[in-house]
Amino acid sequence: MRALAYGAALAAAAPAGALTLEACERTTHISHGGEDMHRDLGGGRVMWRNWWSQEGTFSDYVIADCAPGRALILRTAEERMNDRLPFDKTRRALTLIDKHEAGARVFATLERMAGSLEDTARDVRIQDLEAEPCACAAAYPDARGTKTPYAHG
Repeated sequence: MRALAYGAALAAAAPAGALTLEACERTTHISHGGEDMHRDLGGGRVMWRNWWSQEGTFSDYVIADCAPGRALILRTAEERMNDRLPFDKTRRALTLIDKHEAGARVFATLERMAGSLEDTARDVRIQDLEAEPCACAAAYPDARGTKTPYAHG
């Protein structure tokens, strides 16, 4: 809740014309894929969901540490995307993420989160980001560093 309130306060305080987390919601593949549910988790970290819904569905969540440009990516739900059995562990995965985020950030590392999500989510991985995600550009624009700036549109 603390992160959601912070994100709302940040959006309200943003100068006119500044990018907001709400503006990051987008359809990436005409009507059947996109990004939504962008959240500021505080301390330079953001989260959002990537979704797909055409002849199969999935939900992936991304937790990005904006300044270092690293992201934890995990699949929480999937149906008819391949030969694997369908599953939906979204509620459990989000509960685990919230539990980590409620504690001290020194312990809520992406590696620890990945380890605790291995038995709940699928395709859990950490990767480096070369480009600035929209949520980082909106919530932490000064954390871009050498990453390619987020391009609106």
